[in-house]
Amino acid sequence: MYNQDPYSQANADYIGELSSFSDVKIRHAFIRKTYSIVSLQVLITVAITALIVFAEPVRGFFYSNAWILWLAMIGTFVIMIVLACCESVNRKFPLNMILLMVFTLLESLLVGCISAQYETDTIFIALAITAVVVVGLTVFAFQTKIDFTGFGVYLFVFGLVLMVFGIISLIWRSEVLNILYAAFGAGLFSLYLVFDTQLMLGGKHKYSISPEDYIMAALNIYVDIINLFLLILRLVSAAKD
Repeated sequence: MYNQDPYSQANADYIGELSSFSDVKIRHAFIRKTYSIVSLQVLITVAITALIVFAEPVRGFFYSNAWILWLAMIGTFVIMIVLACCESVNRKFPLNMILLMVFTLLESLLVGCISAQYETDTIFIALAITAVVVVGLTVFAFQTKIDFTGFGVYLFVFGLVLMVFGIISLIWRSEVLNILYAAFGAGLFSLYLVFDTQLMLGGKHKYSISPEDYIMAALNIYVDIINLFLLILRLVSAAKD
């Protein structure tokens, strides 16, 4: 029987440990980069939203020029599709970062104009709740042994059902339907936040996103946070009425 050289085996184990250590370092750097980008996106959104909410001339300008908001809506959709479908674009620096920042600016305009329709205290309450929920879910995603990365298809189906429900709530105007839609939507994007966070973590999770796709990781988490905020904003407003 052939016996493997102990020295060769030890050397192979050592190389394997180095490779594993290197992978962990790369993954940690990827996570830091992603959260740095998301933090910048959130700061930009908060700044633009505050400008629109508190500066009446700015708010009036956007309300008087609704075409800008329609253009922003179309622009965010197009950029999201490009970044999601074109790997050669979302991995090409600095083009990927430029597109992400343009997306962030356009999305911030929409968030600001939507937020301006609510009372200031409602906005602050929703912002505080969103911050607590995001931090809590992020810690949960890091610590839990439950693997949410395999639930992608279920979240997709949940999203389709919610979209149909949203269309129905637009046709049949009802405060109850509005509250239910906001509640289920907040639940969906809470799950998506955990899902996208675990995709970024990699490790023992079933699926993971490549460290080269840090732009897509940041985009996913940012969109989850923004949608969560807007839905919580609707819930807080409904609860106060």
